[in-house]
Amino acid sequence: MATSASEDQTYDVIVIGGGSTGTNVAWYARDNGLSVAVVESRLVGGECSYWACIPSKALLGPPELVAAARRVPGAAAAVSGEVDAQAVFERRDEWTSGLDDAAQVSWVESIGAELIRGRGRLAGERRVEVERDDGATRTLTAVRAVVVASGSRANIPPIEGLGSTRIWTNKEVTQASQVPGRFLVLGGGPVGCEMAQAFARLGSQVTIIEREGRLLGPYEPEVGDTLREAFEAEGITVMTGTAATSVARNDGDDAPVTVTTEEGQELVGDELLVSIGRRPNTDDIGLDTVGLEPGGPLEVDDRLAVAGVDGDWLFAAGDVNGRAMLTHQGKYQARVVGDVVAGKDVSAWADHQAVPQVVFTDPQAASVGQTEQQAADAGIDLKTVTSDPNGVAGGALHGHRYGFAKLVIDQERRVIVGASLVGPGVGELLHAATIAIVGAVPIDRLWHATPSFPTASEVWLRLLEADRGIR
Repeated sequence: MATSASEDQTYDVIVIGGGSTGTNVAWYARDNGLSVAVVESRLVGGECSYWACIPSKALLGPPELVAAARRVPGAAAAVSGEVDAQAVFERRDEWTSGLDDAAQVSWVESIGAELIRGRGRLAGERRVEVERDDGATRTLTAVRAVVVASGSRANIPPIEGLGSTRIWTNKEVTQASQVPGRFLVLGGGPVGCEMAQAFARLGSQVTIIEREGRLLGPYEPEVGDTLREAFEAEGITVMTGTAATSVARNDGDDAPVTVTTEEGQELVGDELLVSIGRRPNTDDIGLDTVGLEPGGPLEVDDRLAVAGVDGDWLFAAGDVNGRAMLTHQGKYQARVVGDVVAGKDVSAWADHQAVPQVVFTDPQAASVGQTEQQAADAGIDLKTVTSDPNGVAGGALHGHRYGFAKLVIDQERRVIVGASLVGPGVGELLHAATIAIVGAVPIDRLWHATPSFPTASEVWLRLLEADRGIR
């Protein structure tokens, strides 16, 4: 039978969730002199550290280095073997600390926050009930704020048989220890594209099934088209404009999995990755105790205060609010919340104007700000210019065939409002565009930001020349 703590414990700020967002909330709140408790039932560091950003990049890295060497004469002759999949998995385990969060726990303690292990749920205004694994409970009270940073999980759509079939989500695919011979990927978003290429290069025969008309649907159309061309050139089958209608492993969990499409085609694989978006973790965190509906994202204002709750005490940051489900945006929101709860007048306005995102495929796909369609829908008097990152010396030296660059320009203000890039290493070029958008730097001023030669950043010069009609 569960037991209860004899008395409440009080903190200035209580954070529900010890992932990258939650721990950054704690850091900034502590830096503002506030006492903080972080409640976490799983690994401190969260999804990004163990089942998403870090392990996926560890899986992508070694095969990409091999592919890059094979593209360049001279280096190609030195690459005589295949990628060692087991060595890649071992490197992944090093980067995820063998699913041991001791280092992250130590960091939380070093900033002066208290880590409380257990399942945290709201229990009324400014109160959080924590249930430990042994069933014991304790109640915490926040003087200033409770910040929900409970993150998200893989979305499992209502496809016949999917709920009763053994599948991979981001958690299983990033912690895999074997390479499936036939690998089916349901969903052509960032996770699906990254893991499709990673396992193709580790030895799988890969098929991507995407119901939309292209890969990376929210990006500029040319981005998905360029990536598809690159994928198909290395043997990945890309099926777009088709939806799965049923999934089954007819002879048990270890049997092959069959995905049937709406056209009646049956695709058979050894493993199936389902990567069709994310769902916020709000189902069982006590929202009903403060008059909110569980299950969906927590609506917040630009201070990250939760709508529908009086008293300015409940906040939500990161994936759980659905504004920008990216690790770096969660950390950005965490910095804002850490200041807001300390009484500072700040807001998360970049969520509306300049959300950078990178898909770490080869070539990489990167974007920030508005797409051409979004700018048009917003009524902006827009102009677009395009170029190819491989068309400058610094890009061409990589030997990559696939590239694309596009700027969306507000003609009235003469500033960039959106940028998209595809090419080797373009994620490192993206921050220049982010700064230009956040700073509303006039195009005429950007002409004086001279890129070094021969670097890939010269694509910016080509784009600005295109704006002036110079070819």
